[in-house]
Amino acid sequence: MDSFLKTLPTVLRAANSPEVMEAAVFAAWTNAAGEGLRHHAVPAQLQDRTLVVAVADSVWQRQLGAMKDQLLFRINTLLGQSLVSHIELRIDPQMVNRPVPKPAAADIPSNEVPLELWAAANEIHDKELRKSFLKAAMTALQRSDEQTD
Repeated sequence: MDSFLKTLPTVLRAANSPEVMEAAVFAAWTNAAGEGLRHHAVPAQLQDRTLVVAVADSVWQRQLGAMKDQLLFRINTLLGQSLVSHIELRIDPQMVNRPVPKPAAADIPSNEVPLELWAAANEIHDKELRKSFLKAAMTALQRSDEQTD
């Protein structure tokens, strides 16, 4: 995962796509939040430069509220640029507690992956890192589609 995170700035420079940007921000959030917070705070969407994060309840909302500046710094450092200017914490226990499907890269039909994602993924020379990136991006797109339904 560390190798994948190191490629984020390069991928972001190569692909100017909202889907790629959101997937990169979600990956950076997962790393910045760490194992302890990962199951209590789930990135939901990136609106403009605001990362919307679902939390289970008001206790987690207050707890993470006190850590926003530190999390913003970590996220933007991982991304190599200041893509996120604000974190909005929304109480949504259903989103936090639902299992997230993790499609294998081989299970993703190539005709379902947007061209922008393929272009960004092709900038990643390591095959395993490319698969990880596509999985993260497709998960972000699936979440986005589920929220609009």
